[in-house]
Amino acid sequence: MCGIVGAVARRNVVPILLNGLSRLEYRGYDSAGLVVVRNGKLDRVRSTGRVAELAVKSAETTGELGIAHTRWATHGVPSERNAHPHISRNLISVVHNGIIENYEELRADLTAHGYEFTSDTDTEVIAHLIHSHYAQGSLLVATQMALAQLIGAYAIAVVAADNPHQFIAARKGSPLLLGVGDGEHYVASDMSALLQVTRNVVYLEEGDVVEVDLANYRIFDAQGTAVQRQVHVSELNNDSVELGEYQHYMQKEIHEQPQALADTLESVCNSQSLIPGIFGAEANAIFPQVENILILACGTSNHAGQVARYWLEEIAGIPCSVEVASEYRYRTSVANPKTLIVTISQSGETADTLAALNHAKVTGHMFTLAICNVPESAIVRQSKLRMMTRAGPEIGVASTKAFTTQLAALFLLTLVLAKLRGRLAAEREQQFLHELRHLPSAVQKVLTLEPQIAELSRHFADKHNALFLGRGLHYPIALEGALKLKEISYIHAEAYPAGELKHGPLALVDKDMPVVSVAPNDALLEKLKSNLQEVRARGGELYVFADANTHIKEADGVHILQMPEHAGFLSPILHTIPLQLLAYYVALQKGTDVDKPRNLAKSVTVE
Repeated sequence: MCGIVGAVARRNVVPILLNGLSRLEYRGYDSAGLVVVRNGKLDRVRSTGRVAELAVKSAETTGELGIAHTRWATHGVPSERNAHPHISRNLISVVHNGIIENYEELRADLTAHGYEFTSDTDTEVIAHLIHSHYAQGSLLVATQMALAQLIGAYAIAVVAADNPHQFIAARKGSPLLLGVGDGEHYVASDMSALLQVTRNVVYLEEGDVVEVDLANYRIFDAQGTAVQRQVHVSELNNDSVELGEYQHYMQKEIHEQPQALADTLESVCNSQSLIPGIFGAEANAIFPQVENILILACGTSNHAGQVARYWLEEIAGIPCSVEVASEYRYRTSVANPKTLIVTISQSGETADTLAALNHAKVTGHMFTLAICNVPESAIVRQSKLRMMTRAGPEIGVASTKAFTTQLAALFLLTLVLAKLRGRLAAEREQQFLHELRHLPSAVQKVLTLEPQIAELSRHFADKHNALFLGRGLHYPIALEGALKLKEISYIHAEAYPAGELKHGPLALVDKDMPVVSVAPNDALLEKLKSNLQEVRARGGELYVFADANTHIKEADGVHILQMPEHAGFLSPILHTIPLQLLAYYVALQKGTDVDKPRNLAKSVTVE
């Protein structure tokens, strides 16, 4: 969600801050700002526009120490007065990601002690708290004392006007990393913000506080003890976060899916058999003990989990349930120590999913597996087992390649568990491996349908509602298609199991309600055809994404997109692609901001 960039150097850091913020725009934001320390003063610039507008407003601003921020509003409306950085008495300035839960109590106390608040945010209390302790003479100590009073989640960076070459950074429940340079150092909430200056990074751990100056940095853990953290060399590069020949990042990432799937499947597609070790060293000991699966995820990742439930129960014969992470963490549940908890997250920092994982562990679940795209993320570090999706950086807010690679990872989990449970004969294992090797090229074939989908999108240009239908393991794909359409085109879209039409949604169907159906050539095809007839009988306009040999014919009010092939159990991955493209081209028709849809953020790191 919100983005943080900070830097200290023997040169003007404003270009570093602005470049970093521009690389974080994909996370979603409604205002931006920066502050630099210069000649013993804080020079702050804020804007409710894009980072480009902030760059114009700060054209004359220079300084060798600075922090910057893109804000996604939580406390207080989007406005310049609520934009970060926040300042206390012209001495302390703070940027903050996260939510301070006890800010009202702290605000009342600080107000009673003479502090004046100029914003509606929870963040401003951090600046005043640090200022109230700064008489101790150390920005590090003042920050540590202030943090001890906070309840909630935070990633912060702090500067003081009378300390021209030092900043403090800290994290708890929100991601933050330290960039290591040569005679200069940086901080950011995302590695992509620092690619311009370094690939050497330290991933700060929960509760860490770091004191940074030009030559050195010192890290202290939650107990205040000095600790060493490993310096990692990031595998990201500038090319991976550049737009290249594409019009939008979403379009680019849709087309990157064949390679992302190939990279994710590389560990198994070059071998002749499936082994538990692809999920971690402890998998051999844990998997044989597993009696059932509980998948915890949010949004698109939850839809991936819903597809996996069909696979796990049919192929592996293991009971599986899927829960929305934000709901699971707040309900009373009955723990079974033999349950494998699977968390799915693109960023590995999704606040609700991380909290759900911790809740599961507290209730007695010790078998944990993370399916994630970021190796050093919190969810990965806090899980015993992991499977990296290797989708590469995903910039567009609407997830595409992260989703399909999550599905690939979940299918591998299904096959490994099926094999351990004696439900995967050697011949069938080889057949599945063959299908997985073929998957990237099968997806490439689906991408050739792009011009036809672009043409279909014209029918949605004046629409305000849409209905998506699917059956069996393609129902979650209908859910995902509806989510994509509403996310980036702002068309209200709902998805239903096709068999539920007569139980309510059929009342919505008329000539102005396009109905999109996922129609694979599987055992439920004939049932689905009957459901589609129900739509046509009410004057509904059908858009059917059909496999070969489904024998659904084009007609007045029935538009058919013919898929190149049927992929059996892997069909959900193939059927996802045209739904992503449909949402993309409808958004172009509507003229919306495809990569940065309103009100949404890429990485949801607050509750």
